[in-house]
Amino acid sequence: MSAARQVVVEADGGSRGNPGPAGYGAVVIDPATGEPLAEAAEYIGVATNNVAEYRGLIAGLTAAKALFPDAGDALRVHVRMDSKLVVEQMSGRWKIKHPDMKPLAARAAAILPPSSVTYEWIPRAQNKHADRLANEAMDAGRDGRTWEASASTAALDTPSARTASAPPPVQGPPGDQAAGAARARAALAAARGAAAPEGLFPMPGAQEPEPPVEAAPVTGAAAPAAEPSEAPVASAPEPSTARVAPAPEPSATPVASAPESAATPQTGWGSAPDLGAPATLVLLRHGETALTPQKRFSGSGGTDPELSATGRDQAERAAAHFAALGTVQEIVSSPLRRCRETAAAVAARLGLDVHVDEGLRETDFGAWEGLTFGEVRERHGDDLTAWLASPDAAPTGGGESFAEVAGRVAAARDRIVARYAGRTVLLVTHVTPIKTLVRLALGAPPEALFRMELSAASISAVAYYGDGNASVRLLNDTSHLR
Repeated sequence: MSAARQVVVEADGGSRGNPGPAGYGAVVIDPATGEPLAEAAEYIGVATNNVAEYRGLIAGLTAAKALFPDAGDALRVHVRMDSKLVVEQMSGRWKIKHPDMKPLAARAAAILPPSSVTYEWIPRAQNKHADRLANEAMDAGRDGRTWEASASTAALDTPSARTASAPPPVQGPPGDQAAGAARARAALAAARGAAAPEGLFPMPGAQEPEPPVEAAPVTGAAAPAAEPSEAPVASAPEPSTARVAPAPEPSATPVASAPESAATPQTGWGSAPDLGAPATLVLLRHGETALTPQKRFSGSGGTDPELSATGRDQAERAAAHFAALGTVQEIVSSPLRRCRETAAAVAARLGLDVHVDEGLRETDFGAWEGLTFGEVRERHGDDLTAWLASPDAAPTGGGESFAEVAGRVAAARDRIVARYAGRTVLLVTHVTPIKTLVRLALGAPPEALFRMELSAASISAVAYYGDGNASVRLLNDTSHLR
């Protein structure tokens, strides 16, 4: 039988606005010496205090488990937090009433056996280390950086008497702390990837005090349904969505702004002013329709199909995903039925209204609506060749060219970014509009449309800054559907 291992986890989370730009911090402590064994912190985008606190707890428990992977049931973790809500709920004394808190509590409870974890409420003044880590993460996000453990000074706020209420030390050495810390960082990076979608930059502001009651998180958006054959593309490997921390992001520099933007982009974070929070567009492709698996052109000039049973399930999975994240603040949808149905599923879960923007509708494919790519080549071969060669060529029978679509999508983007500056907005739309937004954000040529893969109900994200820069944060994430 392995020797018992005991550690203390101190965790905290905060939101500058509640909901607002949020982050968490957690530290694993040797109860005998008070020495930090592992630290974790992350900026998580716009969320509530409660969401950030639960995320801090999850990170702390994950780090503790990674420090002693072979301890099994012999590991004992004593959690100390200044969140009365989280401590009482995880101790089983308070009922978790809000449906969007339940997935977070379930994730925390599943990391270690319930018998291995105890909880204690402590005053905020005794939780300085975790609190400072959370604020370091929020500050890093505000400045466009990733929090780095090597640059943290949170340990300087470690109270000298922190071991007074720690559980009694166990016999035996604490283990290989350097190797354990490396394992903890790897486990936390993997956990961040599973949690999701993509760090958004926060605006400055003072941290709000913890609310006395459970606050409903501002949650994420629904997933758009799939246009099976809106534009044939070459299949590409699905990119990884996991964020590796605490190493700095090599691609943190914003990419070139869209051609339609009038502002002159400023490249590089070093000399950039504090532009506040970007408008972040989370791009959700609608769920499947009956035409999707048949790979038929399905645009805005066809039959306007509804979601299939598979598509409705995808929409519900997307809704649950965004509810657990607690980041989406607004929902805007294409007027087409498959998008409105997908958006409605998410909106019902998040308690948000759905706004419709005509600019987000799919391409009008003219006479090609309802046909497969092979059928179009057989019946309208010359027109298809011209369409593939030039963004100015339109489908047979008066459909829209990609150039025309780009114009209205860019106009919709500008309206939405101006209206929701500094907020996180879910756009439930289609293949061509999503690819167009990504292409414009990257400054890529029109032929890039044929070099992106977008699955049904996939999630992408682009952040737009006050200086005209755009940053692609995510592309074709389908992890929520697995």
